[in-house]
Amino acid sequence: MRGLLHTVSHFLGHEVAAEWRMAAEAAPRHRFLPNRIWLSGDNDRLTSCDREHEPDRWFAAAYADKPVVTQINDGEEQDGPDGLPSSSASAPSIVFRMLELLDLSPGMRVLEIGTGTGFNAALLAHRLGDANVTTIEIDPAMVELARSNLKANGYAPTVVHGDGSLGRSIKAPYDRVVATCSVKRIPYAWINQTQSGGTVLVPWESPWICGGLLRLTIDDDGTGTGRYIPESAFMLMRTQRLDLRLFRDVALEEHVPTESTTMLNPWAVADSAFETQFALGHRLGDLWYAWHQNPDVENVATRLWVATTDGGSWAAVDWDGTEEAQQYAVWQHGPRQVWNEVEAAHQWWLDNDRPGPDRFGLSVTPEGHIAWLDHPANGWPLQ
Repeated sequence: MRGLLHTVSHFLGHEVAAEWRMAAEAAPRHRFLPNRIWLSGDNDRLTSCDREHEPDRWFAAAYADKPVVTQINDGEEQDGPDGLPSSSASAPSIVFRMLELLDLSPGMRVLEIGTGTGFNAALLAHRLGDANVTTIEIDPAMVELARSNLKANGYAPTVVHGDGSLGRSIKAPYDRVVATCSVKRIPYAWINQTQSGGTVLVPWESPWICGGLLRLTIDDDGTGTGRYIPESAFMLMRTQRLDLRLFRDVALEEHVPTESTTMLNPWAVADSAFETQFALGHRLGDLWYAWHQNPDVENVATRLWVATTDGGSWAAVDWDGTEEAQQYAVWQHGPRQVWNEVEAAHQWWLDNDRPGPDRFGLSVTPEGHIAWLDHPANGWPLQ
């Protein structure tokens, strides 16, 4: 654990605070991992690792500064190379960065969304006491695992099986609400259940890109306002998952798209620099993209698909694989011309001196989300 804390200190840029160091030593990470975990291998394919059969590999993963997948396929299927991660233990560096950002003091009450294996809840309980920590987990198997892990290590925070997007009103208001899963929209229950002056800390993702910690301060009028810390990647909250799988779910045989051209290179907006995509995500709101290789289509090496999250409008932009390309074929269908929206968002980004995540913020009210640049006065509704 000491070696891992040294690595975490390097990530933070300073020593781990004494209170969190003591918590980590009292609740070692390996005690909160299941005997079977999944690790990323070649091409990000998951490979299982069993503690009984590969103890050295298992313990190395437990004390590496990397996330560890603790469940795949929502627990319904536990084998196969195509398993989809559904629960994980976050990289320790992110765990302790988020604990630090919460700025906790003795006596504060915390609501955690996403219990997982219980490790983060144990750290919070060690710092604040069991009575001041409530944690919610939607997966029943993970709830039982967390409760078992916490009890075995001498902790007894309130562990609730339920939908974390609803919060937990019984012990509200909380001083802090922290999510260990990412969200595309902040459930207003989290804002409403946090006292004035309190903090909501949540990993953010847009349909366009995943990444960014959002720290909101709750005002007297019930508005949460804050800025981003651009470093995180978490699993999306299950109740906000998108069921569409471009392109087959949006481009139907009966669609008759319009054809045009664009001077905007599709690579300039999709799979471009994180800063670019982060900005576009806040301008485009409900748009997302996927690449599709087209080896059987003449003069098309790659096709970029862009669509609304409801699948009602879509666009496809063709790239022929050459560096000399100056124009790209565009196909669009639906009530919205979504590629035109992408072009406008990219131009806005250029016109505003290519802003990065540190210039963006978000305000959350009962009516919705307002994204803004530099100051809340420079805002627009986030779709």
